[in-house]
Order: sequence, then C-alpha cells, then structure tokens
Amino acid sequence: MSAYKDGEEDWLTVCLKYLLFVFNSLFWVGGAAVLGVGVWTLVEKSEFVSLLASGTFAVSAYILILAGSLVVVTGFLGCCAVIREQRSCLSTYFSCLLLIFLIELVAGVLAYVYYQRLSEELKQHLKQTMTDNYAQPGKEAITLAVDKLQQEFKCCGSDSYQDWTDSVYILSASANHRLVPDSCCKSLTPACGIRDHPSNIYKVEGGCITMLEQFLADHLLVIGAVGIGVACLQICGMVLTCCLYRRIKMEPY
Repeated sequence: MSAYKDGEEDWLTVCLKYLLFVFNSLFWVGGAAVLGVGVWTLVEKSEFVSLLASGTFAVSAYILILAGSLVVVTGFLGCCAVIREQRSCLSTYFSCLLLIFLIELVAGVLAYVYYQRLSEELKQHLKQTMTDNYAQPGKEAITLAVDKLQQEFKCCGSDSYQDWTDSVYILSASANHRLVPDSCCKSLTPACGIRDHPSNIYKVEGGCITMLEQFLADHLLVIGAVGIGVACLQICGMVLTCCLYRRIKMEPY
C-alpha cells in the first residue's frame, strides 16, 4: 500500500476520533438535559400525579432519569474507547448507545401517546377523583393535590365550582356548611368556603381540568421532544462508532 494511502488512513482515523470526542461532549450535554427534564417533571408539581388515573406520566419521567444517568457513565466509556482504540471498548460503547437510544425512544413515544389520551383521561376521571376522595381518610395526597391545584391555578372544581355540590366532603358534617373547599377562595382563610359568591371564590371558565391539562401537556411535549431529540443525536454517535471500529479493524496490528 502506498505511503499516501497509509497517510490517508491515519488522517481518517484521527478525524473520526475527534468527531467522537465532539459527539461525547454533546452527548453529555444532552444527557444532562434528559436527566434534568426527568427530575423537573417529577419534582415540579409532583403532587398532581396523584390526580391522574394512569402512571404513564410518571413512568416517562423515571425512564428519562434512568437514561440521563446512563449517559454519564456511557460518555466516560466512550472517551476511554476512543483513546484506547480497542474494538472491544467500541463495541461496548455502541451497545450502550443503542440501549440508551431505545430507552429514550420509549420515553418519547410514551409521552406522545399519553399526550393524545390526556384530555380524555382527565374528562373521565378528574371530577370523580376530586369529588369522591377530597378530605377522605387515607386520601391525604389527593386532598393536598386538589388544594394546591385550585390555589396555584386559581380555579375551583374540575369543570366548575358546582362540581363540589355533590361531593362526599361537602355533603358530610365535616364540611361545616361549606359550599366549596377553602382552597377555592381567593383569600384563603378558615371556613371561607361557606360563600360561593364570585367575589369570594375562583370561577375560571373551563375549571381546573383546563388548567391541569395545559400544564401536563406542556410537560409531556418537553419530555417527548428531549427524549426523541437526544435519541436522534445518538444515531450520529453510533454511526461514528461503527466507522471508527471499522478503521481500527482494517489497520495492521
């Protein structure tokens, strides 16, 4: 083989190594984004998860946290594989990239599918969840979630404040003649729910279901976009890894 050809092979191998280093840097940044989005989804307004009929929303976030954590380890492995130029390390690195790619793809698809079903699920279950479980024994998480939902989004009831009329809590003696929970009040004071006048409670068009749906939809879009976006980035990494693997294999020992 001519000296020019040898030089060309060395040059191509070095270029592939530098490209993989650049990819690893982007990979780490993408991994941090995936991990951050997963944690952000579970931490911010995590109480609202108890109001959902299915666990798909939380599962998508946990999958992203798992994928983001794996990225940190895999990125380090990638650097070692490039520096040592060992086919076994590159094979392991490629396998890890493929695994994380599949995990993030699953998270993105789950988020997208749940996004399509979100509105129907909330319409079917939110009102019943709120009216049947609010302030009931053993349902403290739901009670806290409903209070936080109504106060933060300045709303009252799933569809309207009238949803509370037939609720288990309002019909019980523990309500003390309240017409709505105190968390419906614009100025939160003990027993303020006795009055349901518009000057006293929130009366938002569409009720809390509209506000919660928008909030969750925004989170699901971010989960899906980040998961699928980083997964696409990993395709480039897998292609580069395969190319470098082939160059190292072709070079003489």
